[in-house]
Amino acid sequence: MTERIFIGVAWPYANGPLHLGHIAGAYLPADIFARYHRLKGDQVLMVSGSDAHGTPITLRAQREGVSPEEVVHRYHQQFLDCWQSLGISWDLFTSTETVNHKETTHHIFLKLLDKGYIYKDKMSLPFCPQCQRFLPDRYVEGTCPHCHYLNARGDQCDECGRTLNPWELIDLRCGICGATPTFRDSEHFFLRLTALADSLSPWVREQGHWRENVRHFTLGLLEEGLKDRAITRDITWGVPLPLPDYPDKRIYVWFEAVIGYLSASKEWARLQGDEDKWREFWREPTRAYYFIGKDNIPFHTIIWPAMLIGYDGLLLPYDVPANEFLTLEGRQLSTSRNWAVWLPDYLARYHPDPLRYLLSINMPETGDTDFSWREFVRRNNDELVATYGNLVHRVLTFLQRHFGGAVPAGDKEDDSSQTLVARCQNTLEAMDASLSRCRFREALRSAMALAQETNRYLDEKSPWKTVSRDREAAGAALYGALTAIQCLKQVLYPFLPFSSIQLHQMLGYQTSLEAEGWHFSPVPSGQKLPPPAPLFLKLDEKVVEEETKRLAQISG
Repeated sequence: MTERIFIGVAWPYANGPLHLGHIAGAYLPADIFARYHRLKGDQVLMVSGSDAHGTPITLRAQREGVSPEEVVHRYHQQFLDCWQSLGISWDLFTSTETVNHKETTHHIFLKLLDKGYIYKDKMSLPFCPQCQRFLPDRYVEGTCPHCHYLNARGDQCDECGRTLNPWELIDLRCGICGATPTFRDSEHFFLRLTALADSLSPWVREQGHWRENVRHFTLGLLEEGLKDRAITRDITWGVPLPLPDYPDKRIYVWFEAVIGYLSASKEWARLQGDEDKWREFWREPTRAYYFIGKDNIPFHTIIWPAMLIGYDGLLLPYDVPANEFLTLEGRQLSTSRNWAVWLPDYLARYHPDPLRYLLSINMPETGDTDFSWREFVRRNNDELVATYGNLVHRVLTFLQRHFGGAVPAGDKEDDSSQTLVARCQNTLEAMDASLSRCRFREALRSAMALAQETNRYLDEKSPWKTVSRDREAAGAALYGALTAIQCLKQVLYPFLPFSSIQLHQMLGYQTSLEAEGWHFSPVPSGQKLPPPAPLFLKLDEKVVEEETKRLAQISG
């Protein structure tokens, strides 16, 4: 039975290039999951977009002396180019700049206001005497009162992940000029989280299928007690309030950005020519997954569900498979210190599938993991090239040389061939179970184990030795290996789409790989195969030295 799957993915701030931490944290796992479900024949909607209204954008615009619009448009286009090059298969990647998003945000705001879940009150806000302005949360820095991280922001601590208010910071300072802010009263609108906690808490406790880190972190926040949070700020960049008399206030980004999942669904529906089609994913039976990094957990397990509960009538998240962090060469990624591998730079020099492979086999699902150039080269050469790529290449080149590039008959199957085919079926089922639970590392390891087993089978059969004296037996051995390769092509497609499509064509198919679905069948006997080409290229060990040196240079 097919399912309806909604996939919402974190909205990247359009204030700088994407780095590998972003990809490992949210975008690659979401794409693997979407491709898998499409192969299964499920109805999938995967959406996200550029977050155009965050204060990181206005900070960059200020530094560069340009408008926020200019910054947003530059990086939004860069994102689109990167997604295409990396193979991230969005149904829609949009922006919070659209009229549709503003209208949807206004609708949610007014509905919650009408139901009493949004109210007006005064709050004391940091005011910089030197800049002569109220400071939005991200313009305030200081020491986290919980973990004592020195560079926490006024909205969140990146070290411990807790949401914060500016006045909670120790030794707070203006993020623009470094002066010590004072506090002044300003009138704002608040989300009444305290009124929604009684509905939110039992719902969270029912989510036994959530990852332990996500569930425990969320329950910890609930046990501490939720506090109402201001959802407007004294800024002029962002979604305006749908009310008169507030020209210099905007709906704050953490409230309106999550509404982007709904507004993007509505935009997608219009593009399909059916303005009501979004309702299928929000009002009818659907499993909704939100792929994010761990720093975004409270916004997706507390705030967005609270807003949905208050609104009423829209589906709550089914799962929030948040990943932990990716470190780089043993150090925490840092955009401010330029300690990162930037995605555009990687894609300018290397093929996407080796990166997709390394980030998948080393995905930070349950704890932080590390990216190193040495590991990148090793995994590419030892696993993609030597294990999987070499298996494919030696089978296909042997068929060209000894069978005229045609698939031989598989009539002479023996016990070991039947065992290999059974192993293929078991791999398909095991990966199905892993992928359905967002266990991507586990699934990929099952596939690579099948590739290793197929290499052992081929070495045991040694068709290059038997072809001269028993051509039929050699053909049967190659047919068995080819069946395993056919299985690997399908199950690795969510992880390695470019090489899987290339292999699909090298196996003589003219049809779409996705059309074959989440199963495998032997390549038909007699099917003509074109001359093969290597699936992966071996990397010189010098890459490690060159890339490590480049890292040191760009980070200063």
